[in-house]
Amino acid sequence: MKRKEDGPLRFTSLLEAHRAFGLPAPKHPLISLLKNMSSMAEGSRSSASHVLNFYKISYKPNRKGRLRYGQGYYDFDEGGLLFAAPNQILGDRNIEGEVNETCSLYTLLIHPDFLLNHSLSKTIKQYGFFSYSANEALHLSEDEKQTIISIFEMIELELNSRIDDFSQDVVMSQLELLLNYANRFYKRQFITRKAASNDILLKLEDILTKHFDSGQASGIPTVKYLADQLNISPSYLSDMLRILTGKNAQQHIHDKLIEKGKEMLSTTSLSVGEVAYALGFEHSQSFSKFFKTKTKLSPLEFRQSFN
Repeated sequence: MKRKEDGPLRFTSLLEAHRAFGLPAPKHPLISLLKNMSSMAEGSRSSASHVLNFYKISYKPNRKGRLRYGQGYYDFDEGGLLFAAPNQILGDRNIEGEVNETCSLYTLLIHPDFLLNHSLSKTIKQYGFFSYSANEALHLSEDEKQTIISIFEMIELELNSRIDDFSQDVVMSQLELLLNYANRFYKRQFITRKAASNDILLKLEDILTKHFDSGQASGIPTVKYLADQLNISPSYLSDMLRILTGKNAQQHIHDKLIEKGKEMLSTTSLSVGEVAYALGFEHSQSFSKFFKTKTKLSPLEFRQSFN
């Protein structure tokens, strides 16, 4: 375990994480399941921010508290699942700086090397929730909670059994099952929390409208810029939009560009170059190519269709 000066703790191995919790060495050097864990036992700074060199999946039951994740906080008032990928900053101090007792019923730690030579080593990167950040925890219904706990229990049983030639394949199957259920439940969450999602959609539309209505857009807005404005992660924004509208965040930006481009070409006498500049393009050729790709017409052909 290392700490850069005034920086977060870094755990490079599961053994270091176990020692921080005051636990014996893991039975397997690349995967372990911790149960009923709260703050790490390393003194007054034990709950400070830290970075893991491995994947972490935690289930926190129904307890009050907020868990810091990057620049934001997970909303854990109802309990739920946390997912973190290697090299992400985690911590559990609240806004006032006081330590929360963020007890987790189950915490699964998986070193990337455990996934080598298995398809999951590549497909795990496709689960967007490993990149979710502020207030984006997976909240579970009672039935969903029982499903997730049952999978954790299966993994626990397998890891506590004698390790043999089949152990890794069995645990891999259980891990894939856990991730697939989490993916299903997140899609349910986008729909059942529609009020919050619709609020984000309205704010997104307002941000894009103000950006392009300025007439002097400082570049084309990126997905990260929009996510930062909405205080959510880019992955969460795109996944939410894809579930609710069928389009990701980048496609929403493109749709807005075409909408404003058509409006300016049909209602003003601005040149194509001036329209391109107003929309944030550095070169008119880039705008013309983009416009024709999306509409099958060049900007001039589109304008002529209104004359």
